[in-house]
Amino acid sequence: MDMRFGLLTSFTIALLLPIAASAQALGGDSLSSLFTVSVTPQYPTPYSQATLSFLSSSIDLANATVSVVAGGKNVYRGAVQPVAITLGRAGSVTNVTATISSGGATYEQTLKVRPQDVALVAEPVSSVPPLYPGKASVPPGGGVRVVAVANLRDAGGNIFTPSVLSYAWTVDGAQIANSSGIGKETILVASPLQYRNRNVSVAVTNSDGSLVGGASLSLSAGIPFVRVYESDPLLGIRYDHALFDTYVIEGAEATLYAAPFSFPTTSGAPLVQWFLNGASAQTGNLLTLRPTGSGRGAAMLSLVASSGDAAKAITNLSLSFGASPSSNFFGL
Repeated sequence: MDMRFGLLTSFTIALLLPIAASAQALGGDSLSSLFTVSVTPQYPTPYSQATLSFLSSSIDLANATVSVVAGGKNVYRGAVQPVAITLGRAGSVTNVTATISSGGATYEQTLKVRPQDVALVAEPVSSVPPLYPGKASVPPGGGVRVVAVANLRDAGGNIFTPSVLSYAWTVDGAQIANSSGIGKETILVASPLQYRNRNVSVAVTNSDGSLVGGASLSLSAGIPFVRVYESDPLLGIRYDHALFDTYVIEGAEATLYAAPFSFPTTSGAPLVQWFLNGASAQTGNLLTLRPTGSGRGAAMLSLVASSGDAAKAITNLSLSFGASPSSNFFGL
């Protein structure tokens, strides 16, 4: 008996205006910077909560009290601790006043918080089958295109055209000057090593720097794999059912399709190699099997997909052929 073979995260974050804040003793001498107010996250989102934290090297905050007024409303009064405030729509300004009382003296700081809407979208440059409804994973040894979607608005709600905004990109804490500038909404970054992360962030500003938004995301590489599907002459490639373990060739021939997932494609499509009983049979995504002779038989089909030295995946399929086809309509 013989066989002959004829041969594919983000974080949406926003803006904190430059803080025009000062600390002063009410009814006494002006004392600047006796305490500081920090806002987290650095770029709060519209309709989200931002947290105010207080720090001082001059005031005994453990024995002090603080009151916070945000947007004209008293939101907190009591012991000094982080305080959450609620923000409004993108571009709206929330005026915040923080007053600390300690030892009979009162100190005040004011700041403005303006949320903006910025998101990062990761587009891995990796392989997926045509019409695949899912999203490709970050490929090891490849690259990822990261796109900033900025929706910066002024206090009146007017939107700034993304192409006139300035984008400052940072990858793993290092500023990427050649990918930053006006209208540079996209950056191509190398995939992180396996089991490690790569952090990408962007700060987006208008021409005079009065509006600032930002976003960040963390990338981690996926594990590439390859799946085998049957290619039906009438229905096309049967993506609804991947082949595992054993495949029975019931007709005169059968065509199989190899689909590599999450392989880097920056240097071209992955290489697909088929092996029959350990011997090289063919390269390419499609393989047609044509059993000849009489009687039943079996063979081992192996598939290796690779992209340079960075990504490789193997799958095996046991073939069975020569069985008499069923005469029952339901295959029983």
